[in-house]
Amino acid sequence: MALTTNKYVNEWVDEMAAMTKPDKIVLIDGSKEQIDALRDEACSTGEIIKLNQELLPDCYLHRTAVNDVARVEGRTFICTSKKEDAGNINNWMDPKECYAKLTKLYTGSMKGRTMYVIPYSMSAVGSPFAKYGIELTDSIYVVLNMVIMTRVGLDVLKALGDDAGFIKGLHAKADLDEENRYIVHFPEDNTIWSVNSGYGGNVLLGKKCFALRIASYLGRKEGWMAEHMLILGIEAPNGEVKYVTGAFPSACGKTNLAMLIPPEIYKKKGYKAWCVGDDIAWLRVGDDGRLWAVNPENGFFGVAPGTNEQSNPNALHTCMKNTIFTNVVHNLDNDTVWWEGLDKNPPANAIDWKGNKWDYTKYDKKDKSTCGAHPNSRFTASAANCPCLSSEFNNPAGVPISAIIFGGRRAKTAPLVYQARNWQHGVFVGSIMASETTAAATGAVGGVRRDPMAMRPFTGYDMGDYFGHWLAMGKKISNPPMIFNVNWFRTDDEGHFIWPGFGDNMRVVMWILARCAGEVDAVETPIGFVPKAEDIEIDGLDITVDTVRDLLDVDAALWKEELAGIDEFYKQIGDRVPKELYDELDALKARLG
Repeated sequence: MALTTNKYVNEWVDEMAAMTKPDKIVLIDGSKEQIDALRDEACSTGEIIKLNQELLPDCYLHRTAVNDVARVEGRTFICTSKKEDAGNINNWMDPKECYAKLTKLYTGSMKGRTMYVIPYSMSAVGSPFAKYGIELTDSIYVVLNMVIMTRVGLDVLKALGDDAGFIKGLHAKADLDEENRYIVHFPEDNTIWSVNSGYGGNVLLGKKCFALRIASYLGRKEGWMAEHMLILGIEAPNGEVKYVTGAFPSACGKTNLAMLIPPEIYKKKGYKAWCVGDDIAWLRVGDDGRLWAVNPENGFFGVAPGTNEQSNPNALHTCMKNTIFTNVVHNLDNDTVWWEGLDKNPPANAIDWKGNKWDYTKYDKKDKSTCGAHPNSRFTASAANCPCLSSEFNNPAGVPISAIIFGGRRAKTAPLVYQARNWQHGVFVGSIMASETTAAATGAVGGVRRDPMAMRPFTGYDMGDYFGHWLAMGKKISNPPMIFNVNWFRTDDEGHFIWPGFGDNMRVVMWILARCAGEVDAVETPIGFVPKAEDIEIDGLDITVDTVRDLLDVDAALWKEELAGIDEFYKQIGDRVPKELYDELDALKARLG
């Protein structure tokens, strides 16, 4: 059927429909009327639940299958014709074998269902950064989320014109069978297939699948970067705004930093903080030789538990309207939602994320199975709702980046902040990032895992080649951002965090920006440059300069232990790790003596 004037789109939709056999095909035009009608339909079938429209206007609740609550890295594949191009860190499958295997799962999977055709843009339509995709899905939940998370509508088809270069995404819920759940990427074919899942991270194909895995592959081919990074703007009292990007593995304070509230000391002086993005940055070299970034998304897919008026008021206010909540508690008394860490008042009359009556008196913090909301429960909210959204959010040119910040979660090893010596050393610093694991990726919680640039699960090709691309980009940027590493999570001997974190992390960002402007000195250590303790603003904090000194301490013995782990990780990546990074490792060994 001719849905568009683009023959490539029509042929592909016809081919996928012949395989999945939907009862009907509906083109999503992004209009309010169409979206309202789909919401009503999803409410009538129980796919989503309408919440209290006075307290939470245009907000809905959805529950996924109990076996389908997080990204499944073990079922996520990169399918390249040569195995070595996918690399050792990714799961690989031969494309021919994968297409054959999944075709069996897709065949007839949409019988009795509707196939929705979603044309969407990553980044503002018409922007030099923009890339276009079409997702086919049999889930209204996916349609409603994609409308929030991306720019959906007929203007995307217009911008695409007769071009064949769109990203082809096919999603079918099928039977939600976890043994046959696959999220597969064919970077050489611009194609993403997802089957037997209904969870956002696996089925909103514009998100990690396109904006990181496929885009990282395209970026390497085309000379730009797709990174798992927030974009934050700090406005000085004179109105000048400086932007930083930051890569943090999950549960390392990424969203909190992206939406930070300046501490009183900076607020009083007239400083402001602006969010451009909380999760993904696409970066290109501008005509001025600087690195420019856009957030290709149009919404936030945030973790609900722990989000509250103290930890992240901006995120909380963002999800008070036009939001889809997934796997949180349904408070039946007032038809609203709740999650662990929202407040100290769990609802007495409530349904948990599995759809069962929930008794909050049986909740035990140590036993996740007693939670009312799933630890990885989510809110999908429009960026336009964010109280601190940057006025540059829709700027097609993006924003210029002064600094790149890498951050992990280390109890003792990494200092509060240190600066890389140069771009090459900065790539090394990003390549050795390590952090504790969380519920966002299924698997063990609390172990340390290497997560270079926070991209370990999201690079669409070999990790050694990815490092090589970073090094190559450094040669193209005549005016590169400085690179830093932060660690908000140093603990004392009792295991308590020493640094206050949250909005106070701006104090460290201010030092970083002062460094970029050449306004403060630093102290050289074997791992890089650390601040002078007195240059970190602690006015209004319950800590002393001596505490800051301890937080900035570089323990050579711990770093010597770290060397073996880095070596081992590079060997795991394989023989494509660039020689330059081994040179940096040798130099670090020498400096540590």
